[in-house]
Amino acid sequence: MQQSTNLFDHEGQRIHFVGIGGSSMRGLARLVRGRGFSVSGSDRSASHATDRLIREGVPVTIGHDAKNVEGAGLVVYTAAIPADNPELVRCRQLNIPAIERAELLGQLSRGYDRSIAVCGTHGKTTTTSMLATVLLEAGLDPTVHIGGELDLLGGNVREGGRELFLTEACEYKASFLTLYPTLALVLNVAEDHLDFYRDIHHIEDTFAEFLTHLREGGVAVLCADNERALALRDRVSCRCVTYGLDNDQADYTAHDLQVVGDVYYSFTPVEQGRELEPVHLSVPGRLNALNALGVVACARLLGLSGKRIAQALGEFHGVHRRFEHTGDVDGVQLYHDYGHNPEEYRSVIPLAAALPKGRLFVVSQPHTYSRTKALFSGYLSAFTGADEVLVTDIFAAREKDPGDIHSTQLVEALQRLGVNATYTKDFEGTERYLRAHWRPGDIVLTLGCGNINLLNEQIEQHGDSPRA
Repeated sequence: MQQSTNLFDHEGQRIHFVGIGGSSMRGLARLVRGRGFSVSGSDRSASHATDRLIREGVPVTIGHDAKNVEGAGLVVYTAAIPADNPELVRCRQLNIPAIERAELLGQLSRGYDRSIAVCGTHGKTTTTSMLATVLLEAGLDPTVHIGGELDLLGGNVREGGRELFLTEACEYKASFLTLYPTLALVLNVAEDHLDFYRDIHHIEDTFAEFLTHLREGGVAVLCADNERALALRDRVSCRCVTYGLDNDQADYTAHDLQVVGDVYYSFTPVEQGRELEPVHLSVPGRLNALNALGVVACARLLGLSGKRIAQALGEFHGVHRRFEHTGDVDGVQLYHDYGHNPEEYRSVIPLAAALPKGRLFVVSQPHTYSRTKALFSGYLSAFTGADEVLVTDIFAAREKDPGDIHSTQLVEALQRLGVNATYTKDFEGTERYLRAHWRPGDIVLTLGCGNINLLNEQIEQHGDSPRA
């Protein structure tokens, strides 16, 4: 592959996106198209995302084919695309300049006076969406790039003015090292992506390196309740601001933390001893309260008033595929969450368990063979609160089956620990099992960042079961 070039050296040329259906890629394609470039793309399979791009006028080819890149001035690809992808192979043969997704994001962000990056092993999309809501409700005009669909944006990106850029910063393959923000929010540092990182220490080192990319005068906002995130303070020279619900030594803390209506939290932010306007959240869970406090810290550093921040946080109702109530069938409530590692399971399953209900069925679609193997022991303790656990086949994503890990191994290990776990291979088998066992008042929660959300759609499309 040729050395990366700058997007803006290719004005008047077609920019082709390999893997355009991905959450970040489709957002970048929209931003690039909004800058006046001609855009095309390809993806291995059709999806709601590719269908929407086509409706918006973006030519999208389903299936990767060498001819798709012919005539392009620049090719954008993701870190998940293998080097032997036929489009990348043809790109090299034709000497077409190519750039990785993260580098394109970095180039776009550097064109703004202020750039905000939200990073962490989990919680990035919801927290970035929270902060986007606060900025917009405060009358600012940010350009926004997130990994999920936010109704306020009408999608996952927003083209704003040239002063302020807000993005979700992904740690996968250290891709956030292309960013040079003025403000970085670090939510947590935990084990994940161990197909790339050697161990947790490698992950910590990479987060520390990311913070060295802050522009001169930049600020890092660190979660004081996460030991590894807080430890970054001692490894960087930039100004650090901390926040936490449990650490009373943090710069931003909370008074009167209360649970309202089973799962929703309210609290009074405290800024270095001074109380701000109380916050009443409309998204569930203590983790969202913690992340909202991080948003308060960022928004205050941007000069926003406590009153504006509290109002906007109260109006934030979440982002799609994050503990989303998708519908009801047979008197059973169906929820979906994008969570795909044990820490995320431990955050979201208790939310469903806290709802008034009969039984809680949790359907897990493990994501990638490497993650399932590396975090296997973590998954075994991640289903607390579920009455029944169903596990589908592993979603391979970018990987090939190594032949040494299978969902049945996870099910058998859970069963040995006394968990009521069942292997349901595919969506059809999972739906049959659920309909045969659920009763009105039960809850079904599907978990995964593959295509498990389509199971919810399938069940809802089939509707209520015929009465005997």
